[in-house]
Amino acid sequence: MVSPYIQSKADEDFSKARNKALFNDISHLLNPEEATLISFSDIRKLLKPEGEVYKGMMPVPVNLIVGSEGRYKDFDNHFFPKSNHLKERWENIDIAHYQDIALPPITVYEVGGLYFVRDGNHRVSVAKSKGFEMIDADVISIQSEIKLKSGSSREDILKQVIKYEKGMFYAETVFGDITDYWCLNFTTCGMYDLIYNHILIHKYYINMDKEKEIPFEEAVLSWFKNVYMPVIQSIRRNNVMHYFPKRTESDLYVFVIKYWDDLKKRFGDYFSLDEAAKTFKKVYGKTFFDTIRNFFEKIRMKNAK
Repeated sequence: MVSPYIQSKADEDFSKARNKALFNDISHLLNPEEATLISFSDIRKLLKPEGEVYKGMMPVPVNLIVGSEGRYKDFDNHFFPKSNHLKERWENIDIAHYQDIALPPITVYEVGGLYFVRDGNHRVSVAKSKGFEMIDADVISIQSEIKLKSGSSREDILKQVIKYEKGMFYAETVFGDITDYWCLNFTTCGMYDLIYNHILIHKYYINMDKEKEIPFEEAVLSWFKNVYMPVIQSIRRNNVMHYFPKRTESDLYVFVIKYWDDLKKRFGDYFSLDEAAKTFKKVYGKTFFDTIRNFFEKIRMKNAK
């Protein structure tokens, strides 16, 4: 039997947590993705872990629990509840704390030093709202070479993965030493593997006319001078970056060269690189006014809900 006092305290606690979620949502109106809880499935795709190890039950720091496997849409990035339909279950857990009732451990995945909830999202939400430092958890460790930083958002983790991929690419190919070019930067994962394949394809075509196969280092330099830089120069000449403010030149290299290849397949080899860059800009680019219009459209759609 729950006393009216404890029930009222639980109601008050949920209202406070719910209001914090609403305020968090409003304060991230321009970048709503920053207020979303990280999806473990997304992180797993980014990190490509090699295996799992059951670590057993142990206390884990509540502040290092940053995401969820299946309930990432129900809570914000601070694990505050985003919907009133969570109220009953949330309050039951809160009431159990007031009555000193022991709750079973949650289940979490540990990846690179951070934790993602497999089971027990409501218990984590209550623990975070009450300021608990530790919570008991059954821990499944996901093997990854990447060490993640506490307080990381999904975008932070993405940047860490890309940084790791860049380091591996530069180390394995000696790309920087060969080209003296250290700003091959991307905003999405997997691009360095794509560049490596571009170099191998370029090497293959060069070797078709040679009796002796050229070394990989020579192919890297040839690709950089004869494939990559001409595309980058065309991007700069045609002011393509202005229409893709959140992208890098290397991103645009990948987009433009693929677009150019598609155009040549459809219309013939006479289609020039500059024409491809200009057309790509017109078809896929966004101006400042497009960005403003999209922003107000998001606000309108949000208010319409």
